[in-house]
Amino acid sequence: MILCIDSGNTRLKWGLHHENHWVTHGALPQADAVRLEEFLPPGIQPAKVMIANVAGPVIGAYIETTLKPWLAVTRHVVPGLAACGVTNGYARPEQLGVDRWCALIGARAMTQKPCLVVGCGTATTIDTLDESGHFLGGMILPGYGLMRWSLARNTAQLPLASGDWQRHPDNTDDAIASGCLEAQVGAIERAFSRIADHPDATCLLFGGNAPRLSGLLACPHLNLDNLVLEGLRVLADA
Repeated sequence: MILCIDSGNTRLKWGLHHENHWVTHGALPQADAVRLEEFLPPGIQPAKVMIANVAGPVIGAYIETTLKPWLAVTRHVVPGLAACGVTNGYARPEQLGVDRWCALIGARAMTQKPCLVVGCGTATTIDTLDESGHFLGGMILPGYGLMRWSLARNTAQLPLASGDWQRHPDNTDDAIASGCLEAQVGAIERAFSRIADHPDATCLLFGGNAPRLSGLLACPHLNLDNLVLEGLRVLADA
């Protein structure tokens, strides 16, 4: 039994894997990370605990308090030069976010074809993996929510928009929502165009905003759950 924890900027996701399938998984806001123990199934005895934490040392301390009975089998994942068929192409491999590293490893376990690995969370990350498993590099931009928030915070008269995407927006809320979504989708499709000459290239989306972006993308794509957890599981098995 493997317990995997993906501690992101906004949410903490966890999953329990046993005998080739996910037994259960869940998520909670980072503000409730101190209550993680309440959400885990009672009486579990994981053989391994895998953690990817990008939320900082305070959240990390909350997690470790919860995991104290299993510290001997707990591993905090850090990016490396290579793992599980993925080679890290960052100029300084240790600077790559551990969530991105785990997502790349999860993606490689799913496909041997060129792909974009796109995290659609607080930030949007767009990473390129070639057919040999080499991570070529990637982009980071504000996520959909951050884009909307930055307009509301840094302009005098624009609201925190609650509009929807429209082909031709005719009101401010829809104009903001549409602009922010088009910026996300445009960045993804430009990145995909660089691998589109391969007939089997695809895009793997994950994260809370993935369904919102999925409906607007023209490039081939799959909308996945918990790709970071899947990468942690692959690392544990390795």
